[in-house]
Amino acid sequence: MSLRDHLRELRRRLLIAALGVVAGAVAGFFLYDWVVTALAEPVMSYVDAEDRRLVGLTFNTVGQPLDLLIRMSLFVGIIVSSPIWLYQLWAFIMPGLKKTEKRYALAFIAASVPLFLGGILLAYWILPRAIHFFFGLNPEGTSNLIALDIYFTFVLHLFLACGAAMVIPVILVGINMMGLVSGKQVLKSWRGVVMGIAVVSALAAPGGEAITMFFIMAPLTLLFAVAIVMCLLNDRRRDKREAREREELLGATPVE
Repeated sequence: MSLRDHLRELRRRLLIAALGVVAGAVAGFFLYDWVVTALAEPVMSYVDAEDRRLVGLTFNTVGQPLDLLIRMSLFVGIIVSSPIWLYQLWAFIMPGLKKTEKRYALAFIAASVPLFLGGILLAYWILPRAIHFFFGLNPEGTSNLIALDIYFTFVLHLFLACGAAMVIPVILVGINMMGLVSGKQVLKSWRGVVMGIAVVSALAAPGGEAITMFFIMAPLTLLFAVAIVMCLLNDRRRDKREAREREELLGATPVE
C-alpha cells in the first residue's frame, strides 16, 4: 500500500472506532446514575475510625452536571466499545503481516479485550484503597469536600491507565510482528520497563502496602515477560523463514 492508501485506511479505522465509542456513549447515558454512584461509593462510604470528618463530593458550577454527564458517558462508551476499537487497531496492523502471522494476530485480538477489561477491574480494586490512604493524610479537624470534576478526572485517569497498561504488551508483540522492533531490542529495555512498572505500582498502592504493590506489579511484569518471549520466538521463526527463502532462491538461480 502507498502512503496515501495507508492514511486512507487509518482514517477509515479511526472513523469506525469513533462511531463505536459514540454508540457506547449512548449506553453510558442511560447507565450514568449507576456508574457515578458506584465510582463515588469509596468517598461517600469513607469512615475514619478516629474522626468522623465531613466527606463529600460537590458541584462547583452550574454547568458542571452536564459536563460530568458527557464525560462519564464517553468513559462508559470507551469501555463498552473496547472490542470494536481494539479490533480496528489490529485490523490496521494485520495487512502488514504474513499469512501465518495473521493467525496469531487473531489470538491477540481475542486477548486484548479481556486484558483491557481486566485492567479496568484492577483499577476499581485500587480505587477505595487509594481513597482511604489519601484521606488518612488529612490534618486533624479538616474535611474532604471534593469537586466532582476533579475527583472523576482522577478516577478516569486511573482506570484508563490500568487498562492501557494491560494491553500495551499485546500491542508490542504486534509491532514486533510488523518488523518495527526486534525481540532483542525489547529484551534490552527490560530493566527500564520493570523499574517503570515498580514505580507505577508503588504510586497505585498508597501507603506502601507491599501486598497491594505486588498484586499490581505481578500481572504487568508477567505480561511484559510473555511479550518478550513471544517477540523472541517470532524473530527466530522469521529468521528461519527468511533463511529458507534465500536457500530456495539460490537453488532456483541457474549457474552460468
